[in-house]
Amino acid sequence: MKKRIAILGSTGSIGTQALEVIRQQPDYFEVEVLSANSNAGLLITQSIEFRPNAVVIGSEHLYDKVRLALEPYDIKVYAGEAALCQILEMETIDMVLIALVGYAGLKPTLSAIAAGRQIAIANKEAFVVGGELVTALASQKGVNLFPVDSEHSAIFQCLAGEFHNPVEKIYLTASGGPFRGKDREFLQNATKAEALKHPNWNMGCKVTIDSATLMNKGLEVIEARWLFNLSADQIDVVIHPQSVIHSMVQFQDGSIKAQMGLADMKLPIQYALSYPERLKTGSPRFSFNDYPMLTFEKPDTGNFRCLRLAYDALEAGGNMPCILNAANEIAVNAFLKDKIGFMDIPALIESCMAKVEFVTTPDLLVYAETDRKTRILAMEISGINPH
Repeated sequence: MKKRIAILGSTGSIGTQALEVIRQQPDYFEVEVLSANSNAGLLITQSIEFRPNAVVIGSEHLYDKVRLALEPYDIKVYAGEAALCQILEMETIDMVLIALVGYAGLKPTLSAIAAGRQIAIANKEAFVVGGELVTALASQKGVNLFPVDSEHSAIFQCLAGEFHNPVEKIYLTASGGPFRGKDREFLQNATKAEALKHPNWNMGCKVTIDSATLMNKGLEVIEARWLFNLSADQIDVVIHPQSVIHSMVQFQDGSIKAQMGLADMKLPIQYALSYPERLKTGSPRFSFNDYPMLTFEKPDTGNFRCLRLAYDALEAGGNMPCILNAANEIAVNAFLKDKIGFMDIPALIESCMAKVEFVTTPDLLVYAETDRKTRILAMEISGINPH
């Protein structure tokens, strides 16, 4: 039986690469549902190729465009967030790949878990904002959460066969992004074009800027805390410019296991979809001769303060990671729109963390209100009209 996959965010970087995996493994996977926020053109093209049972377009004004284009193919079309959450109850879905970016991934993730679907998750913000809710519901519903981020996939792979052995520490590796080693003077004048030139990975704009600020690694620290039930002091970040070792686990006997390979997101995507099987691929193989030296450095949290702010948010708990995430989303957007400078990103986030009301035991309604208030404040600080 082929595994029937619902891909939420099929037109983004992870979504398009997931479809490449399915294209390369037609004997194992088929597409049941596709969704996109506003890229109707690509969603239509994908739907005609993969013939899902249903598609959802997030922007409701694009519904007629998608419906008319797919009418000849007998594909059901829905629109809006409520429809997206509802469609996950379809019993024909075997696994849901959450490839949405940002806070928008939280509700669909909870809906997919509530429906009892197995989850491959590439949306780290669902854990950052509502990690306690997500993991508690998954445990209650007996739902597995298979990580897609290369770092968390690496940890997951290193833990295979080790689930009864206590973890002493994990090391999340980071390339250091395009600005590794740059001083404050350079960073003060860093441009959008420079920040978007990631040395090793091909990702969307938001994730690439987060990589440049090291916020991406900070969000991954919070995600790891919930995925692997660890405390903040059990999670270290190490800069590894070659991006060959994707992360490591240290056990209580001092042994360290590392997962290695070429920088290719299709590999962790495929592993999450096919687990526990490893499917054969024609992807290029790693050669030690091409990498005679693998190096490691301590992250510079003085010039790249976003990583430190993420640890601060994790240690504070409550709705603080939600504030961090919402402020960061607005800050990155403002930087991409040339409203603020690169070094203004952590300053804006820190300001929001100091000013938005802190709640120690938030529920979903509190998260939604925290997210809303933080975005309004962040837009005011960055000079973006919130209306």
